[in-house]
Amino acid sequence: MEQSTNQKKRVVITGLGAITPVGSDVNTFWKNMKAGKSGADVISQFDIDRHFSKIACEVKDFEPTDWLSKKMVKRLARSTHFAIASAKQALADSTLDITDENASSIGVVFNSGGGGITHMEAATKLLEEKGPRAISPFLVTNIMLNAVSCSVSLELGTTGPLNTSALACASGNYALLDAYQMIQRGEAEVIIAGGAESMISPLIIAAFGRMQALSRRNDDPQRASRPFDKNRDGFVFGEAAAAFILETEAHAKARGARIYAEILGGRLTSDAFHLTAPEPEGRGAIAALSGTLVNCGKTTTDVDAIFAHGTSTPLGDTAETFALKKVFGDHAYHMPVTSTKSQIGHTLGAAGAISALAAVKGIEDGMICPTINYETPDPECDLDYVPNEARACDINLALINAFGFGGQNVVLAIGRYSN
Repeated sequence: MEQSTNQKKRVVITGLGAITPVGSDVNTFWKNMKAGKSGADVISQFDIDRHFSKIACEVKDFEPTDWLSKKMVKRLARSTHFAIASAKQALADSTLDITDENASSIGVVFNSGGGGITHMEAATKLLEEKGPRAISPFLVTNIMLNAVSCSVSLELGTTGPLNTSALACASGNYALLDAYQMIQRGEAEVIIAGGAESMISPLIIAAFGRMQALSRRNDDPQRASRPFDKNRDGFVFGEAAAAFILETEAHAKARGARIYAEILGGRLTSDAFHLTAPEPEGRGAIAALSGTLVNCGKTTTDVDAIFAHGTSTPLGDTAETFALKKVFGDHAYHMPVTSTKSQIGHTLGAAGAISALAAVKGIEDGMICPTINYETPDPECDLDYVPNEARACDINLALINAFGFGGQNVVLAIGRYSN
């Protein structure tokens, strides 16, 4: 599958899958996103009495044995369960069959910020209590970061390119950009791409709590995540996965596939500023936004909507707003900016993929989901954040922002598909 250096392949989306706190299939997810439903509640997975933050957006309607054998459920981490389930949904939605003949032309790029890290926490406790013989022989393959994508490949039988990248909160967005670039390079005709995360555990919640990154609005979980609102006090942890089938336009057309949207390109930049705090003047985010427009051959006024990183942290939301105003100028005040994290929390390595899913469904449905819990305007965050209610919106071009710990910035452009 060699490609001329002068030829640019069009990359389209033909399948979607989702496991989220507001629905474990795409239709339920999108219905609840349009309705402004929150997935936040008091954490149910462990004792929260001594924790600063006691709330999270947990996936509660998911049964892993619906997607995997009992043996594989025991051997794999919850994040990997999510990845496989969402990937199987997306594959079924695309009506693509993986066979011995085409398996080598199909790849997997599934990213995660933490993979099975929570199992390391549990195993450490088990080692201290019961000794080495209590440790599972599958622990290493459970917790290794590439277990997410490798397990999807094993389960589905793909033998094309396979990759996992860890870009913290930008991982899910980068999976789509990485897959797009692989297809552009001619390495595959089809890529199963997405992000998965499940890190709601005592140690992780305690660690983020000590960073003062999490909301402590424990008495009102569903109103705790409030991106761009003046009274935001941190993000609400979440878990989720979203999967996409990406393929060349020619391949999709040849098999008569339904095309949801088109990946137009993107840009990855770094801040070189701080491991957790955003660069105050948003230079990395500005470069990612501007670079994406250049890569796609678009101008600022071509952009119809921004699916923001919007974590609900005091510094992060302000920095993102500043970057948008710097890049888009007056147009920043004339395009909707929404944050899916207001409803599903911050799902870290899955976050960008979830926002991309909302963008694709928004393009298809002519609707943009709201930023819920927006009650008190912040003078430093003065854009149109689609407050509290979904809105009809003709989206031909959407940008998806994802800005990760370590200063990694990924912006992805998704557009309406036309022949």
